[in-house]
Amino acid sequence: MAKKNIHPAWYKESKVYCDGKHIMTVGSTKPELHVDIWSGNHPFFTGSQKIIDTEGRVERFMRKYKIQEYTTDE
Repeated sequence: MAKKNIHPAWYKESKVYCDGKHIMTVGSTKPELHVDIWSGNHPFFTGSQKIIDTEGRVERFMRKYKIQEYTTDE
C-alpha cells in the first residue's frame, strides 16, 4: 500500500535571490532560495576570471626552474 503525503510541497514559482536582489523564478520545494553565486555573477560565465598569485607561486616556479624574465624588442 502506498504512503500518502510523503512528498514535499512543490512551488512552481519560487523566487531566487542573490545579494538581496530577485534574479529569477524557478520550481522548487522551497518558496524562496537565497544563493551566493549564480551564472550572472560567476567569473566563469561573466568572463572576469583573474589569476591571483597570493603566495608568490609564479616567482617560486621561476626560481625553481631558473627561468629569467625577458623582454622582447619590438
